Amino acid sequence: MTVRTRQTIRYLTASDGVRLAWADAGAGQPLVKASNWLTHLAFDLDSPVWRHWIDLLAGHFRFIRYDERGCGMSDWNAGDLSIGRWVDDLEQVVEAARPSAPVTLLGISQGAGACIGYAVRHPERVARMILYGAYARGIWRRGDVDREREYRAIVELSRLWGRDNPAFRQVFTSRFIPDGTDEQMRWFNELCAKTTSPASAARLLAARAEMDVSDLLGRVRAPTLVLHGREDNIVPVAEGRLLASAIPDAEFVELDSRNHVLLEHEPAWKRFGEAVLEFTGVRSGPAQGEAFVSLSPREREVLALLSDGLSNAAIAEGLGISEKTVRNHLSHLFDKLGVWSRAQAIVFARERGFVRGPREPGGDE
Repeated sequence: MTVRTRQTIRYLTASDGVRLAWADAGAGQPLVKASNWLTHLAFDLDSPVWRHWIDLLAGHFRFIRYDERGCGMSDWNAGDLSIGRWVDDLEQVVEAARPSAPVTLLGISQGAGACIGYAVRHPERVARMILYGAYARGIWRRGDVDREREYRAIVELSRLWGRDNPAFRQVFTSRFIPDGTDEQMRWFNELCAKTTSPASAARLLAARAEMDVSDLLGRVRAPTLVLHGREDNIVPVAEGRLLASAIPDAEFVELDSRNHVLLEHEPAWKRFGEAVLEFTGVRSGPAQGEAFVSLSPREREVLALLSDGLSNAAIAEGLGISEKTVRNHLSHLFDKLGVWSRAQAIVFARERGFVRGPREPGGDE
């Protein structure tokens, strides 16, 4: 049974007045993903391109993400698109989320710039950093004249997204996910049209090309994992190697992929997940140590009986409490686990190897 990840979407207003949409899902140690190209907090839950990312990360962490200014559910009137503003936006999302511990940062593609800037600005707030398909220098800062000329043409092409002919958007799709299935290709084409305007797309692309945080790399103190596809069509693997060599003690994992966004069906995705869980110390999953730690002894008993398939009436009889109290316990544990139905709670518990633990005499009502 596939369970749709539950999330809560909220808004904050950045210091320059731009509204940013951010989402909170899952439980465990906080992992914050900096914004990256073409996301939509609501659409991505059902996306064949992004859904497996959300399921993996929300399944093992308290996963916090946001749509960048100019994109998705955030204001499309983006205002300032400098790297300084991107760091400020990440900072405000972290503050709004109020994490209970230093965060793990995830930077995909240009999202690495915001993560690096934040990690240098607030080293005490960052537990570790994960960078995938990332770069410190935008394409206009690498001294490659041919690729710079090609990218300028792509920026101009993005201004044609508003036309009915999807051929213009297909250019971007085929570069980002060259090994995508027909369904994934169609979805990414539609995402281009739904998540931002042609004018904003051109501005966002140009801002990425101008980004340069290479002078900050040596100042990063957080443990860092850099992962990169060997044949990434968007960001050359050399840029990932540069990050890994310049950030003190960074680890580097090269993945056998040419997709800029890793797809669920490719072996590189499994390797990515294994590396991330090992690096963060949650390889065995968040079961006892993370996802269920907030449950009271009685809530754990209710969840155990629920997982055994008992009805509310049977749970009430077995524990010697009223059905109303059972419903209250279920409501509380649903909130704590980030699920909203009995079926989801059962799947959540079984997939994470939930163990009831010792029963406390008398329990709590």
